[in-house]
Amino acid sequence: MFFAYFYRFSLPITEYTRMKTQLLTAALLLPVLVFAQSGRNKKTTASAGPDKDKQAIIANLDKRSPEYAGISKKIWDFAELGYMEEKSSKLLEEQLIKEGFDVKTGVAGIPTAFVATYGTGKPVIGILGEYDALPGLATEAKPDFTPIQGQRGGHGCGHNLFGTASVAAAVELKDWLKSSGHSGTIKIYGCPAEEGGAGKVYMVREGLFNDVDVVLHWHPGSQNAADAGTSLANKNAKFRFRGIAAHAAASPERGRSALDGVEAMNYMVNMMREHIPQDTRIHYVITKGGDAPNVVPAFAEVYYYARHKDRDILQSVWKRIENAAEGAAKGTGTKVEWEVLGGVFNLLPNVTLAEVMHQNLKTVGGVNYTPEETAFAEKISETFGEQKVPITNAALVKDFRDASESATSGGSTDVGDVSWTVPTVGLSTATWVPGSSAHSWQSTAASGMSIGQKGMIVAAKTLALTALDLYKSPALIEKARAEWIQKRGADFKYEALLGDRKPALDYRK
Repeated sequence: MFFAYFYRFSLPITEYTRMKTQLLTAALLLPVLVFAQSGRNKKTTASAGPDKDKQAIIANLDKRSPEYAGISKKIWDFAELGYMEEKSSKLLEEQLIKEGFDVKTGVAGIPTAFVATYGTGKPVIGILGEYDALPGLATEAKPDFTPIQGQRGGHGCGHNLFGTASVAAAVELKDWLKSSGHSGTIKIYGCPAEEGGAGKVYMVREGLFNDVDVVLHWHPGSQNAADAGTSLANKNAKFRFRGIAAHAAASPERGRSALDGVEAMNYMVNMMREHIPQDTRIHYVITKGGDAPNVVPAFAEVYYYARHKDRDILQSVWKRIENAAEGAAKGTGTKVEWEVLGGVFNLLPNVTLAEVMHQNLKTVGGVNYTPEETAFAEKISETFGEQKVPITNAALVKDFRDASESATSGGSTDVGDVSWTVPTVGLSTATWVPGSSAHSWQSTAASGMSIGQKGMIVAAKTLALTALDLYKSPALIEKARAEWIQKRGADFKYEALLGDRKPALDYRK
């Protein structure tokens, strides 16, 4: 029954893409691409090369869209959590091997991480791909909340689409490098455990990006946008309190409650919120609080996240959280230790690259719904209440905003660490119904059907066209690098926020 439902919504992709190709071909007859510099009238013109190259990439991705939809759906069905993405990573690795890439698996000490390479010489362009799911979001690809019983994970952030689109773009670039004889190397990075596991941090620390000139990435979302925005730096850890068990009624004086330690810490952190920068974010869940009310808990655990757009402020706030943990332990007669599981930098925006990507996103265009998809989207949209926005927004491309105009994303990503190591640029596409929140059942549902798959192909096209411009215009890469050095600082030295710890491969177990 579920397969029939999915199939009904995936059928229109072929008709849609055939019509979209005709429109895009007409748009691509322009002889050059003009990239507007941020907030100024001055223009930088980059040679786009033969338009037929971009036409061929777009047409081929349209032709292969059902194949890539199938791959993304398999990963959606796998719904594997961070560092447990064995089937998902293997599926993408096998696709790349079939396409002629040299694939190295198990990189950076992570069994589900890989780097696939094709080509020789400069420029070297990397594309990031993700494929981990989130716990607690197992729902069917339907416009009403239909939990999947017995399944732990769900793709509420659309990483099944993320990894697939990145592979699709890399394959198109491989074909172009092969047919054109152009100098250049394409690398696709299989990046596990973005959701709290900081997989890319270990890959950066391993030096896997050291020879790369530019990195491209994207993310599923509810709108089509490519601008110079940033994100929040993040640090997270599990705080583990240990006390003394005792009968809670007969001999409570002999006990020292580990749960009291957790609650005292939480109270102090909550009081602290008034006295930290207001754009700081702190959130926690109690992951272990005891097993029975009549037993004084000897062990309790709380999982903390802290975020800020400035990692120095984040580090200062984090130290105060650690102080609260130590104070709580002293006050309750317990002991505490903590394990830092993740820590990521804020994104370092690059206006030069963002302008190039924005122009290519405009060339590709947004997502247009079939009548069946419109009905699906309208039903999803009804669940948003006052947050409802027009579903036709999926077809629009947002205006470009430079770093001074772009708002800071409320989320965090380990792409941030990559962006401080190599010039990096990304986009989002409307893989979800406009108005959808990430990490929701609504985003999970759309990620498993044709709405998500159409947005995925928009991303694949934009990534491939952007890389094509960079291969053909080395001056753009040099300009992007100069901007990157100026913003980062010539003397910058990367030090991971999570220190020298090994990957927390069991953080989702």
